[in-house]
Amino acid sequence: HVQLVESGGDSVQAGGSLRLSCTFSGDTYSRYCMAWFRQAPGKEREGVASIDSHGSIMYADGVKGRFTVSQDNGKNTLSLQMNSLKPEDTAMYYCAADYSVGYCHPLLMGPEPYTYWGQGTQVTVS
Repeated sequence: HVQLVESGGDSVQAGGSLRLSCTFSGDTYSRYCMAWFRQAPGKEREGVASIDSHGSIMYADGVKGRFTVSQDNGKNTLSLQMNSLKPEDTAMYYCAADYSVGYCHPLLMGPEPYTYWGQGTQVTVS
């Protein structure tokens, strides 16, 4: 019954910035681990960043220092600020949620722990 909807994807030049948003509905937001994943054609879906109900954050090595994940628990929204974008950031970006008693699973575990997914928003960097 959880629904996730992403927005904010666009086509930008290398070095530019974008801010993605994800709206959550259908359950109590604070009970979930939230994460951003991305997938390029022909490639595996990979974790980008996650944030749990305590505010603990994890980033993929390739985006550290460029991307910032945040959430607004009152508005049930998840955001991803992406700066200094590179062509290799081009992908469909997905918002994901997983019920978690404690911390989020490590990003290296991939998408398998996440139960709920949005439809994705396209980011193209040229």
